[in-house]
Amino acid sequence: MAPAKKRNVSSAKTTEQSVKTAKIDLNTKVESILESRKNANDVFDILEILQSAKEKDVVNAVNACSKLFCTLLEKKELFLGKLPGEEEALSGGYSAEEKYRMFMRHRYNSCVEMLLEHLSHELHGVKESALCCLMKFAAGEGQHPLEDLDWSEHYSFPRELIQAVVKRLLSKTTDNSLMISRFQEFLEMEDVRYYVMSSIRENVGKVMDKNKGALDPIYQNNVFTLMSNISVPSQESELTNFMVKQEAKHDDWKVAKLNEHKRVFERMWLGFLKYKLPSNMYKKILVILHDCILPHMSKPTLMIDFLTAAYEVGGAISLLALNGLFVLIHQHNLDYPDFYKKLYNLLEPSVFHVKYRARFFHLANLFLSSSHLPVYLVAAFAKRLARLALTAPPTALVIVLPFIYNLIRRHPSCRVLIHKPSTEDEPLEDPYLMDEEDPAKCRALESSLWEIKTLQKHYHPDVAKAAMSINTPLSEKEDDISEVLEITTYELMERDLKQSQTKSVPLEFETATQLLKGGANVLGQHFCLD
Repeated sequence: MAPAKKRNVSSAKTTEQSVKTAKIDLNTKVESILESRKNANDVFDILEILQSAKEKDVVNAVNACSKLFCTLLEKKELFLGKLPGEEEALSGGYSAEEKYRMFMRHRYNSCVEMLLEHLSHELHGVKESALCCLMKFAAGEGQHPLEDLDWSEHYSFPRELIQAVVKRLLSKTTDNSLMISRFQEFLEMEDVRYYVMSSIRENVGKVMDKNKGALDPIYQNNVFTLMSNISVPSQESELTNFMVKQEAKHDDWKVAKLNEHKRVFERMWLGFLKYKLPSNMYKKILVILHDCILPHMSKPTLMIDFLTAAYEVGGAISLLALNGLFVLIHQHNLDYPDFYKKLYNLLEPSVFHVKYRARFFHLANLFLSSSHLPVYLVAAFAKRLARLALTAPPTALVIVLPFIYNLIRRHPSCRVLIHKPSTEDEPLEDPYLMDEEDPAKCRALESSLWEIKTLQKHYHPDVAKAAMSINTPLSEKEDDISEVLEITTYELMERDLKQSQTKSVPLEFETATQLLKGGANVLGQHFCLD
């Protein structure tokens, strides 16, 4: 065993030494290229290692390329303007200086292509180093543009390179969530974020039109992940972190204006949402829509069509669309004629079991808080909730009962649902029509809340106690339902178990010393163990 162990150690040392040697060799080559143009051909060796199968070799080569070409960009030793082909560069009447710059520019372009390919590499370390290197090149191109223009009249930014990076991040075959989270660091720069948003919109349009609008879950998930990582500042004074500074004319640059950011942000999202999406993607978007998308749009009302369409879908998607509609109705005066009718029809047994139950009841409480709502509408909601309460779990009932009481408090005319003539001696059929979709035609005002009386016999003490509140006049102060919106079955049980014992439990006054003995031996007189 000992010799084998020695061989393992020696092989490990050899590998480590070879990596160090390769790293030193690469650094030496970079320094020799930068010191003398005679060593320009050494760049081929670096690019060859860049295509190695070993992760450490590739990462070292990426670092070497970063150092080499960033320095060449700073020294302005790469050819500017439209680049001639390599054969034309050699045969044309160019000076030695121009030929060298063309040669290095071609090598730079080859390096960029390889790094873009590495963004799809199977090893995350390679992908991450390639991404960081490409963004360093972008910063270098921004400060030292490769286009031959009069920069006193134009704004410099490496749009093409950013577009190429975005195209690779929005893969159709690989989930790039991890890479996109790494890319988020660069999205904090205002100009990078602006041109990334423009690139996303163009990319989505091309890909989805090519697919004829068909679902592409991996691609659409990558797009959503990247877009959901983008947030626009709330004030123009916050636009301070730029990768490329435009010197004297910076303030006139559209990237330095908040309204332009909001406009591009809006076009990006609208361009994505106009195509068919997977149902789980609808849910993800609707969860963040009211908080992360609408506030950053220049015209939030443009989302009306998307939200109303989502509201008509039904189920959990309709519940989630409520948040966005609430923002548009209250802040942007959206008129939605059948809104309350649709809200009424969302009240189904499943609403007590969905993940978004707390959010739904919070919003429903806000929508039904107005004292200007017609009595028939409020009575319909109260009656429908009471009927659903008969089969609801205790965690839902501790929300529903206070919810109904609050509706009656806000609308005293609904007290008729409680104060009905006594009909204990004669059975009556409930006139309320549970299957009626229109709350105006469900005849709720002709009925009563007998369901709450039934719940007074509920097996759970908290529910029975809450149902008993209807026997006494309701106080004017509303119940705060926010405390119970998120309550779980576990919490409900824990709360019951932790309650302090108010009454003393009667115990035997004479301690038992043996089985069937004790308490004046009453058990021993009537029973025996034989």
